Amino acid sequence: MSAPLRSRPVAWPRRVVHAVLILLALVFLTLFLLLPLATVFVEALRQGLGPYLEAIKEPEALSAIRLTLLVAVIAVPMNLVFGIAAAWAMTRFEFRGKALLGAFIDLPFSVSPVVSGLVYVLLFGARGWFGPWLDSHGIKIIFAVPGLVLATMFVTLPFVARELIPLMQAQGSEEEEAARVLGASGWQLFFRVTLPNIRWALLYGVLLCNARAMGEFGAVSVVSGHIRGLTTTMPLEVEMRYNEYEYVGAFAVASLLALLALVTLAVKTLLEWRYGDEIAAHAPGGH
Repeated sequence: MSAPLRSRPVAWPRRVVHAVLILLALVFLTLFLLLPLATVFVEALRQGLGPYLEAIKEPEALSAIRLTLLVAVIAVPMNLVFGIAAAWAMTRFEFRGKALLGAFIDLPFSVSPVVSGLVYVLLFGARGWFGPWLDSHGIKIIFAVPGLVLATMFVTLPFVARELIPLMQAQGSEEEEAARVLGASGWQLFFRVTLPNIRWALLYGVLLCNARAMGEFGAVSVVSGHIRGLTTTMPLEVEMRYNEYEYVGAFAVASLLALLALVTLAVKTLLEWRYGDEIAAHAPGGH
């Protein structure tokens, strides 16, 4: 006797599968991204626009905003320079310790920001390795702006380099070698050949670095001392106000951070839309 025929499983139409996947993605984004973001603005404006503006205009809030921008203005350009130099070294040269340099670049991704802040306290604090010498020379790092900048630079260090390294490896060095043969100097080679090829990845790295610098909490919290009006950045101001039950003020400052993130996203999207063809041409495999 022949074996009974088995019924084949009914294949779902491709459109149904696509619709289900899109629906799941939209539900996930709504619950974990859009809803929390909307909650920030709803809570900030719960009592109206007047209390919202008053909370932002308070001296402590203005000081936190200025300090956050100051730290970002210092830390981001420093990591921009380091990121370009590190990417150039990793992709254009062979040397001993190259793998170790790559590990050091990724170190902030594997170390807790709180631990990194604590390291600076152990180094530059009053009882740290260099604390007595710094104190005798009137140099203050911990519980001051330099400590905030150092902590922010550490946690944002990999972003520019890790955007550039894969792109520069994929592009190769043929154009740079041709420019060198034609007599281009080092600076001419960089500004006329290398920089045009990496500028979009460089811009993305700067945007990510800036967003993390303004939103950093863990490392900055350890080295700041929470001195309101002097060493509190916007994330710290949000925490302090929330713990003091000043919910409108906390969400008002948090809404500014959210707006900064949205502006960063809008700039990135605008650049991709406006210069999409040029970005694709400089991407690995582009022509």
